[in-house]
Amino acid sequence: MPHDGEFFHEHVEMTDAQRLEIARCIWDQETVELKTIGIDIGSSTSHLLFAKVILQRQTQGLSSRFVVIGREVMWRSPIMLTPFLADGTIDAHQLGHFIHGAYHQAGFVRADIDSGAVILTGEAIKRTNARAIDELFAGEAGKFVCATAGHKLECTLAAHGSGAVRLSKELDKCLLHVDIGGGTTKLALIDRGRVLGVAAFAVGGRLIAADSLGAWTRVDEAAQMVAKDLGLATDPEALADRALREKIAARFAGIAMDHILGTATDSLGTALLLTDALARPVAPEAVTFSGGVSEYIFGREEQEFGDIAQLLSAELRRQLGSRMSIPVLDPGQGIRATVIGASQFTVQVSGKTIYLPEDAPLPVHNVPVVQIAADLSGAIDEAAISASIEAGLRHLDLAAGARVAIALSWTGDPEYSRLAAVGRAILKAVAPDGRRDELLLLMIDGDVGRTFGRLLHRELGLVGPVVSIDGVQLQDLDFVDVGEMITPPGVVPVVIKSLLFS
Repeated sequence: MPHDGEFFHEHVEMTDAQRLEIARCIWDQETVELKTIGIDIGSSTSHLLFAKVILQRQTQGLSSRFVVIGREVMWRSPIMLTPFLADGTIDAHQLGHFIHGAYHQAGFVRADIDSGAVILTGEAIKRTNARAIDELFAGEAGKFVCATAGHKLECTLAAHGSGAVRLSKELDKCLLHVDIGGGTTKLALIDRGRVLGVAAFAVGGRLIAADSLGAWTRVDEAAQMVAKDLGLATDPEALADRALREKIAARFAGIAMDHILGTATDSLGTALLLTDALARPVAPEAVTFSGGVSEYIFGREEQEFGDIAQLLSAELRRQLGSRMSIPVLDPGQGIRATVIGASQFTVQVSGKTIYLPEDAPLPVHNVPVVQIAADLSGAIDEAAISASIEAGLRHLDLAAGARVAIALSWTGDPEYSRLAAVGRAILKAVAPDGRRDELLLLMIDGDVGRTFGRLLHRELGLVGPVVSIDGVQLQDLDFVDVGEMITPPGVVPVVIKSLLFS
């Protein structure tokens, strides 16, 4: 029988092929490679991209969480003008044909794609058949994040997708990000990588646009308001005059600059706000731009596309030079800023101390996550916790009673008084009258899931469906799926879909 030295000698003498096979086995067990798609359907343009995402298991402890270690864009589609029918609704058939053609041109079939994100943004979410467009992907609902992004969520997506959040963190500066699309302009104040506040207003490059025959027939409500303020007509014959379109674009540019500078005071600028005005607790040190109009601002596009985007950008460039003293920076992405590269699949399993009533409505899919940003390590500040949740709901354009997952990291002792204070703060934000119709998910990084669930239902009297799960780590802009309980060992599977940005 060989002794230890012989076994050691045999191991050292492995062939290169054997070593390669062992390395491949380790890689296969610890690494996941996904093919993903990101689709953005906006009021002006629609486009998509395919990407390859490599995830690797974390090495700390016994965590089953995978993290992204690499991302490569494999193919980008042409940018398509979002198709509209004569009644003003989006042409879902033509859009589906465009997406099918993109798969073909990229050399993929739907079975090749592991995950993805479909985001409806801007004016597109107002269209009466926006839900029907979502249903184009109903067959892939288990692996796609399908979301309609209201104005505030779109501000956040553009801030991340453009690279402005990353740039703010790298520069250690406060930046004001401006995303100018076809129907709306989105602002995000970003301080050292953290979005402090967002706002949106109705200024965009396709609020006036020509039809396929060249007639200027599209005049959105905001453009009509501006034209009325200027005393100008908006019929196709009047708009055929470039000088008239220049006057309207110049007025739009002035309104945009007022909001960028925080000096908007006239009634028209206020009337075009789609959200509350942007709060500015920190003064920005630079401004970044994305969206279709930014392609003109940074000189990447010169062609006109039957709208006022080029005219708007020319006047914005002029006013940026004359009215603003801080620099303008390119964050990296322009018209494609809100295209999500992928939804990263991460699978976790809950802890065993979960609160799962018998009538819990599981499984659930694509539940948006709001992260409690308040510090829970010391004395509990109920007002700060409620404010953090309410701000998160606003950023996602969710009402207090919407289906949502509240994520928190529990630190410190699990004393009743501390737990009850957090519970009261949560209820104030998501069930101010003590009742909910939609599911409330509590996703806790800590071993207090069952305690929290019982506390909300039995001690604080919440009426409505609650599931409380511990042992899970989440962050803002995640979406979660929660499956039914696995018995044994008495846990539930949690699939986390994180929107990825370059």
